[in-house]
Amino acid sequence: MRKRLLSVLTALALVGAIAPAAAQDTGADALANLAWQVGPTNGKIADKASIRVPEGYAFLDAASTRKLNEILHNPPTGTDEYTLAPKDMNWFSFFHYSDIGYVKDEESLDADAILDSIREGTEEGNEERRKRGWETMKIEGWSFKPQYDKSTHNLEWAVLASSEGSTEKFANYNTRLLGRHGVTEVILVADQTDLDGAIGQFKQLVPGYSFNDGEKYSEFKPGDHVAEFGLAALITGGAAAVASKKGVFAAIGLFLVKAWKLVLVGFVAIGAAIGKLFGRNKDKPKDDAQE
Repeated sequence: MRKRLLSVLTALALVGAIAPAAAQDTGADALANLAWQVGPTNGKIADKASIRVPEGYAFLDAASTRKLNEILHNPPTGTDEYTLAPKDMNWFSFFHYSDIGYVKDEESLDADAILDSIREGTEEGNEERRKRGWETMKIEGWSFKPQYDKSTHNLEWAVLASSEGSTEKFANYNTRLLGRHGVTEVILVADQTDLDGAIGQFKQLVPGYSFNDGEKYSEFKPGDHVAEFGLAALITGGAAAVASKKGVFAAIGLFLVKAWKLVLVGFVAIGAAIGKLFGRNKDKPKDDAQE
């Protein structure tokens, strides 16, 4: 899936500005040269898990995802991320494995209290945004309230937000996939108008995600490292606050600066170009990882 994003790769990045035509061409060339792994194949995530990439989707490893973030003007996260997206690029999903230990799933989730924490954390995060010259953000509410599935050990939610000087609202959909020694964090980025459809497509892919043997949540053994926080902290970024001297809301704010930067990337109509890329890869021989 080496793509060429038409004449409009608007790297909105965090400021919402449309890139000039020359920069668009450069971005298109750079995106076309990323090492997209076109489905059907398997995407490996941090040597801890894998996800089936069906036909019509493509995957980027950590090195290529770093390049993708650079192209889109996203600041570096300092962690390995992996990308999974459909060929029309209506949405992107970013995977990151966090080696934080076994998270107990015994607590109930108070959606109102969690949203209050996110709002306060966002205000702290806005201070950092102002320092960097980025637009500030406002939390509008839940687009999808936190929900945990004990049978699959998956936590999901979506927060609705807006940016300074714009009436347009946007959301990211988050999933946390709990494992024995850590958690895989997933952020799905889509335009608000396409979010429901994107979530539906993504949920069809989740059953194809699997922790490696010995890493599954059900394989927990006494003596394994247990995280110092529960489900709510996975939503607010409070995990960082546990070990932070900055204070709870400052840590939440920094967490949200990182989380929301992916949402503010500009999305454009690049489906036709991506479709051509998939067509070019159709006749390539499948490797041993493909299904």
